[in-house]
Amino acid sequence: MMRKNEERTAAPAQRRMLWGNLQSLPRNVVALGVVSLLMGMSSQMTHSLLPLFLVTVLGASTVSVGVIEGIAAATDSIARVFSGTLSDWLGRRKPLVVLGYGLAALSKPLFPLAGDVATVLAARFIDRTGKGIRDAPRDALLADQLPPTVRGSGFGLRLTLFTIGSVVGPLAATGVMVASGGDFRLVFWVAVVPAFLSVAVLVAAVKEPPNDRVNLARRFSLRELGRLPALFWWIVSITAVLEVARFSQAFLLLKAKEVGVETAMVPTFLVLMSAVYGLTAYPCGILADHVNRRLQLGIGVVTLMACHLVLAVAESMWMTAFGAVLWGLQMGMIQGLLAASVADAAPEHLRGTAFGIFYFVDGVASLLASSGAGLLWVLGGSGLAFGIGAALAAAVALMLVVRPLPQPVATSHSAG
Repeated sequence: MMRKNEERTAAPAQRRMLWGNLQSLPRNVVALGVVSLLMGMSSQMTHSLLPLFLVTVLGASTVSVGVIEGIAAATDSIARVFSGTLSDWLGRRKPLVVLGYGLAALSKPLFPLAGDVATVLAARFIDRTGKGIRDAPRDALLADQLPPTVRGSGFGLRLTLFTIGSVVGPLAATGVMVASGGDFRLVFWVAVVPAFLSVAVLVAAVKEPPNDRVNLARRFSLRELGRLPALFWWIVSITAVLEVARFSQAFLLLKAKEVGVETAMVPTFLVLMSAVYGLTAYPCGILADHVNRRLQLGIGVVTLMACHLVLAVAESMWMTAFGAVLWGLQMGMIQGLLAASVADAAPEHLRGTAFGIFYFVDGVASLLASSGAGLLWVLGGSGLAFGIGAALAAAVALMLVVRPLPQPVATSHSAG
């Protein structure tokens, strides 16, 4: 009887924790989440069909898909280093965020106009340059306004809103594909609309509050990088190996096509992955504020390993769908936690730089992962590509056993 009473009271308590965390978040966090939702919708409408568009319409090879995705990731990461450091030096975040989202929006019309692989590569280059310019200043802007006690929740909420867009985007792409009889270019034109709406919301609704970072910026120099603590560099090291273990979601879509899924239905696998990611990112962000982070990260890495193993042996739509669920689950467990950990570890006046370095390493690793996965796919099929991914995920798990991710101290967010 007592256990039943405890169960009845537990659910309302959990709902109060979720609602209480949401109420404690600044309005800018929600506004930036809406911006991410709209751009995520636009990007995923395009990206959910882009690998198939390249292969079936433009005649590109699987290796070309991997190289394009890898170059896009590298461009993104390089731009993040400079934009993060520039936001620290200027003492301003929002102008760079607006520039980044604006470039991404301007790239969207190039996809429906593309007549060859080079145009798609150019569009991806502009799009990822914009993403690289905006991401580090945006996350630094979030961290500047989030108290350490709700930092995981804030990053988790933004990721959840982003993934809502990532779910709606492929669903819309599927609907347009079915209604139009497989018109890739019409889908890409529709994707232009939410991209420009995201920039409008950003300009109108996101405010950069007054701060004293300008004074701090005057003292910025390369020597200041030595003040980034060991915790930050260990997070970066884990991220490097982790991102080599993961590769572009384009390969999940190619796997769905390989097991016999109809072209028009392939984007639903991205919908499934994104739905799981969106449902878990905010709750896992709250958990990162209240439980042992290294344990949560370890579970996420094991989930990634299981994901790759499932996709390596999958021969049916249902097994591939299960792999997509695991893909989204590990993203929800890991992504917000890593971002919150970087924010906790970095001194305030180096926060943009810290996110830039973090994302640079992430992008270089993604370049190696996506290009390598495309080559492995050609040499030994999807089983070899995903099998190597599982082995690399096991290496990350070993890193956590040898030297666990430290818990951040309460004062690590302050400027040194």
